[in-house]
Amino acid sequence: MYNLIRADLFKLRKSMAIKILFGITTVSAVIMAVMAYLIPQGKIDAKMTGVGFLFSDINMISILGAVIAGIFICGDFDNKTIHDAISNGCSRATVIVSKATVFCCSIAFILLPYAIITGIGLSTGSKFSMGTLAVGFLHLLTPEAGTVFYASQTGKLLAVMLTLMIVYASQLSVCVLLAFVLKKPVLVVAIYYVLTILCAQLQVLRGSTAVFDSIFACTPFGGNYTFVTLNSGTGDIFKAIFVSLMFMIVILAVTHAAFRKTEIK
Repeated sequence: MYNLIRADLFKLRKSMAIKILFGITTVSAVIMAVMAYLIPQGKIDAKMTGVGFLFSDINMISILGAVIAGIFICGDFDNKTIHDAISNGCSRATVIVSKATVFCCSIAFILLPYAIITGIGLSTGSKFSMGTLAVGFLHLLTPEAGTVFYASQTGKLLAVMLTLMIVYASQLSVCVLLAFVLKKPVLVVAIYYVLTILCAQLQVLRGSTAVFDSIFACTPFGGNYTFVTLNSGTGDIFKAIFVSLMFMIVILAVTHAAFRKTEIK
């Protein structure tokens, strides 16, 4: 497994696609922060919050994360890399875990610009606002802005940012399942984006019944896991990480069960 992960990380590092995606998230993070800064000052119409949200991390990662799965997992089916790994003695479980590990690393990598821009924005003490649309790093940036941060708070800020990355990686683990089952990049991107829209709509049902809330909270799409901030308690942060990791394990187990029955030609 170690050699597979090293090989995939090397391929990822040399890939032009990941560099382009990193560039896209960098530009998007800057645009998001600038708009969130100018809107409360009245220099941009408040009606533009919808446009600003298009550049936010939750929206961009839903698309780009699925694109990464399509490129680096579905692509390895096309070039027979996965076939070669299995024919050389690697178990299917090993292949799945190695691909998922590198996939999560790539998600964290393209989210770095959002983390850095958010940290810079918070350190300025300026006011940021995007209305009620804020989720993830944008949510971390907007309610916490206006406060001067000290070194003692840096550790928790990093922990919150890492938690958000884990939550996003857990949500996108569904793309690993889709990629191994469908093997078609276009289908992976389309189906996952529809899933994110559906989950966003399900947020409206929160509080309707205790059963629904309990079930939905067992997934990284539910609960308040994408709304963690510096005001969140340690227990809330650990719960977000625990639920995300458990969900990811379940998804990988389902992926293995499905892929084990797939004939490799």
